Amino acid sequence: MEFINDSLTVFVTVFATMFPIVNPLGGAPIFLSLVSDCSPDVKRKLAKTVGINSCILMLASMMIGPKLLLFFGVSLPILQIAGGAVVATMGWNLLNQAPKSADEPGGVVRINDATALRHTFYPLTLPLTVGPGSIATAIALVASRTQSSIFSVDSVFNLERELSSIIGALLGVLAVSVAVYIAYWKAADVERLLGENGTNVLTRLFAFILLAIGVQIVWGGLHGLLLEVIKELPSRSFG
Repeated sequence: MEFINDSLTVFVTVFATMFPIVNPLGGAPIFLSLVSDCSPDVKRKLAKTVGINSCILMLASMMIGPKLLLFFGVSLPILQIAGGAVVATMGWNLLNQAPKSADEPGGVVRINDATALRHTFYPLTLPLTVGPGSIATAIALVASRTQSSIFSVDSVFNLERELSSIIGALLGVLAVSVAVYIAYWKAADVERLLGENGTNVLTRLFAFILLAIGVQIVWGGLHGLLLEVIKELPSRSFG
């Protein structure tokens, strides 16, 4: 039962954090405007490929990013504070930014059937779907797992907890990727169903949740940093 609860907790955290940053509902109208010259079959294939690419990119960020930062000597509490600050800033910016417009696709060229495959990763996956903010958030999520990262199985005694975290994270990323696929595939329907106001309301709601998660990650980093300082005080006083 504890295994399921841990997996569910990580799943909810990963999904609630990554969904508003990736923002498939907000990106769908832009995706639709870029691929408007493509046939329905090609649009669906593009949506599927972008979903798969997004999943791989987010998982790679989670697995490689924290290890790379720790390799350069960045401690876990510092990584948590920096990552949490990035997440909180992203949430704050999402709360206050103007809604994305499908009429302003950022200067990216329009895509047709002949050029579709060349654009599945850039710009449709990176940076339209998974941008620098999404990558930084994925790294911060791993750092928020105090004492151990989501994708680390260094301790045999914590193997069950690590396994539940891995499963929860994988399912969370997979759920976000599926949401990307569905939102992009059904972009025209999503745009009609929610409208500009509905999409804006959902974006603001998830942005507030993201802001709260970012503050929580920062607090965890500050707590860990304070514990390290307290542990060093006795040795310095006797030194």
